[in-house]
Amino acid sequence: KSDWAIPLPNGLSAQCAAKIGTAGYTAMLCVQALVDGGVKPEDGNVLVTGATGGVGSVAILLLSQLGYKVSALSGKAGAEGDYLKSLGAVEVLERSAFENDAKPLGKELFAGSVDSCGGKILANILSMTKGRGTVAACGLAGGMGLPTTVAPFILRGVTLAGIESVFLPTPKRLDAYTRYSPLLTPDKLALVSGDGQTVGLGALPDLASKMLKGQVKGR
Repeated sequence: KSDWAIPLPNGLSAQCAAKIGTAGYTAMLCVQALVDGGVKPEDGNVLVTGATGGVGSVAILLLSQLGYKVSALSGKAGAEGDYLKSLGAVEVLERSAFENDAKPLGKELFAGSVDSCGGKILANILSMTKGRGTVAACGLAGGMGLPTTVAPFILRGVTLAGIESVFLPTPKRLDAYTRYSPLLTPDKLALVSGDGQTVGLGALPDLASKMLKGQVKGR
């Protein structure tokens, strides 16, 4: 639909808009959900899962610039730790610690989270979220199911905020870009989508294969 298109925000080049893409836009909405949920930098660390992916990488960029302390979760923590810290993460955690069956309630570790995994990882995150915290859920890389209980919601007041970017009303789309695109300057976007990640159509099959194998980071 033509009315789904929005004007290019002032100061944002077409190339930068392409680098932000759907993943970066989704990251903006996740960050806004945490802000709307009352999560403040002084409340504690914010966890970002799928941290080397498009959503995760941009979420780290945004949150760190807004003053949040970001804990990055990755299945490649050892190999990608330097990359994630260059985006602004203060620590990098191994994903495997979040892949076991979740307890109804765990130790309160995170003020909020941006999750693109779902499944057991999201269940564990909910059990580890501090009272009145917010978890923005935007993906299912770890599974469609959610093996959790109501305990985080009724005993700690945790909010699970679903992030849907496709049919969002235009005013809210514009608001997200107005708020957060100024933080995604060319030098910041180069960290997640440098010149080596701009390719021609002929390179897409090989790139897609690498993406499916988890060999691509950022955008």
